Amino acid sequence: MLNRLLLGAAALSLAASMAFGAQGAKFYIGEGDKEKAYMEMINKKIGDIGFVLSDPHERINDAYKTKWGTPTQTIKGVTRPHPDFDPTFKETLDNLGFFSITNDKVIGALLMKEPSLGGFSPFNLHIYKKKGENKTYVGHVMPDTMLDIVGVKDAEVRKQFIASFADLDKMVEKEIGSTVEYVDYKALPAKPMMTFEIPFDRKGGVEAFKSDFQSKFEEAFEANKYIIAGYKDIQTSMADLGIQFDRYDAYWVYSLCHFRFSEGIFNKGRPDAGVFAPCSMYMYIDKGSNKLMVGMPRLATWTAVMGIKDQKMVDSINALDKEIVKIMTELGAKEL
Repeated sequence: MLNRLLLGAAALSLAASMAFGAQGAKFYIGEGDKEKAYMEMINKKIGDIGFVLSDPHERINDAYKTKWGTPTQTIKGVTRPHPDFDPTFKETLDNLGFFSITNDKVIGALLMKEPSLGGFSPFNLHIYKKKGENKTYVGHVMPDTMLDIVGVKDAEVRKQFIASFADLDKMVEKEIGSTVEYVDYKALPAKPMMTFEIPFDRKGGVEAFKSDFQSKFEEAFEANKYIIAGYKDIQTSMADLGIQFDRYDAYWVYSLCHFRFSEGIFNKGRPDAGVFAPCSMYMYIDKGSNKLMVGMPRLATWTAVMGIKDQKMVDSINALDKEIVKIMTELGAKEL
């Protein structure tokens, strides 16, 4: 009888999971090449609605072509074969850009309650245009999905975070185009976040630990061919704005990118998945604590939300999730 009840509960749980549906990402579609309009908006207009741009990465597609699609390179007047040239490389994009933005005035108070929001603070206001298609796509992960991934359940925090996207969406619609395309998904991975804690000795001071750890962190990831694509000291940003942020002794966010991995996804038919890139890994120390807390959305959320089916892409996503955990544990982190 018990076994039957358990099986029934499992079946109901599976059915509920499969029946669940949500909008995972939103793209505004503009006719033609909207790069100029986008750059004008992201550099000069989003500040008017409270958003701050940090670490822009424009035309990443050009960097792909330079690294893997160029047979030769010239250094100091000498032309040689390019060591990274890949004869199978095919240019598929006219534009691919990652632009990390945050509404600092809104996010400060929310992070005081929900530090995991750093998993999407900043987030990417993504732009891409495929070759042979006269359309430009600009969009972001849906705020509800961001909240679900990082595990925020507080109703008031969710309400305020979601509301902060309204003016941004209005601006993108005005500047890029009114046609909207949503990416729907059924369920998130069972464990959408990777989280860690790293104990440290406060006797040497928080700033000394922070500086030492950041050096080791950056060195370890760069040694594994990751790019530190961005860094935002949330603590300093809040102090500059005069926003109370006294829950923490320190709070910062890294943006991580693995260049070859990204090319294998975004230039191989899924530029829309770039809406999740670069990955935001937040780190904070609660006031008086002797532990550094770390969190980042797993790349498996890309597979789930964007509906990635290509097995090579799925395998590379799973491999990176495992590798990031390995690097962090080698840095002394305990996975939670």
